[in-house]
Amino acid sequence: MYQPNNQLSIHTKSLSIKDSSALMQVDQKETSVVVKDEMQNGGFSQAESIIYHSKKLQDDLQTIGMKIKQHEENIKFLNSKRAKLDDEIVDLKVFLNSHHPSSTPKIENEAHSDLQSEEETTEQILRHEKSAAGIICQLKTRHGSQASHLTLIKDVLGIVATLAKVDDDNLSRLFSEYLGAETMLAIVCKTYEGVKALEVYDREGFINKNSGLHGLGASIGKTLEGRFIVICLDNLRPYAGEFISDDPQRRLDLHKPRLPNGEHPPGFLGFAVNMITVDNSYLFCVSSSGHGLRETLFYNLFSRLQVYKTRADMVSALPCISDGALSLDGGMIRTTGVFSLGNREDVDVRFPKQLVTSSLPESYIESEKQIKEIKWKKEKLLEDIKREQALWDNAKFSFNKKKEEFLKFLAESSSYASQHQIHAAQSRLTPR
Repeated sequence: MYQPNNQLSIHTKSLSIKDSSALMQVDQKETSVVVKDEMQNGGFSQAESIIYHSKKLQDDLQTIGMKIKQHEENIKFLNSKRAKLDDEIVDLKVFLNSHHPSSTPKIENEAHSDLQSEEETTEQILRHEKSAAGIICQLKTRHGSQASHLTLIKDVLGIVATLAKVDDDNLSRLFSEYLGAETMLAIVCKTYEGVKALEVYDREGFINKNSGLHGLGASIGKTLEGRFIVICLDNLRPYAGEFISDDPQRRLDLHKPRLPNGEHPPGFLGFAVNMITVDNSYLFCVSSSGHGLRETLFYNLFSRLQVYKTRADMVSALPCISDGALSLDGGMIRTTGVFSLGNREDVDVRFPKQLVTSSLPESYIESEKQIKEIKWKKEKLLEDIKREQALWDNAKFSFNKKKEEFLKFLAESSSYASQHQIHAAQSRLTPR
């Protein structure tokens, strides 16, 4: 249990309570009048009594005021500890949700219950045979590892849809719908030199159909149609914050959302950028500046997109949603104030699912144990807060009661002084 004198070490020696200070200042003025009059009229014993009683009331108010301040500091300290425990619980729940997808609700469309594999993702891209992503996938399928040595695509890391995995088919569909097919099929290059190699222009600024991807597509009988997105890692502004400590996946240490009352919104599962799995080879030193894909590519695609269990949870969290949100039952907020309504769109290119073992990892079991322990600590902490609040209420009541007594004393002292002033004036006017 909490010991206010030992654990908190609240320093209150130099405390000055506003109410008691104001009363002390008034008292000094009032009692000085009384003392002056008493001394002029020989009433030293009465003046001493007034000074003594005034000093005692001031000391009592000061003592009670110090107790009030101490209880306020104790409550503030305990609330800060409770907030830290809440953060720890949210972090652990996010971890559990990312490792136990079967506990999350399914989306409305139950027609697709199969799990997405890497091969299926590649097949989905190949169906877009006249797209830039489709042409690159065809080249890699035909030439295998040798394709990466070709000057045209040696700077290409891959297609967005192939550069991450998720632990849940539900999330795969939601993330794909949020990004859209065009972004899922975007080509990712390391440098701008790689971007320039994909499309060449003549002197008039028109596309040279015999060079770059256009020429490659024509050589295999696939004419490249329409625009296509190319993302250059070196031109992206990377995430500048900290990473979650001891996390092999280098997830971003983003601040958890909080409602105006300071509580975490119910149903919050995590940030989309942290709910994908990045291949170990892409976690470090992918860009020229040494950054990995999570803090560059996927942070720019998802930013601080939040994920909630239900649409109702997402809507209740609107005050703390800044960069959009998704819910597992199909709700979607693009950005602040921009809602996606209507029937869900099943994008035909999705992230593959991360293969997981049937048994729960030891870290999962340990996290469940930690949550129980933290919740127990929080219950004890709430009891301490309740006790401190009761002590504060009692001290505040005593302070107000003592203040009333002090004000009454000041009024009586002032009346006593007025009477003596009148008596002294009459004495001076009376002829001797």
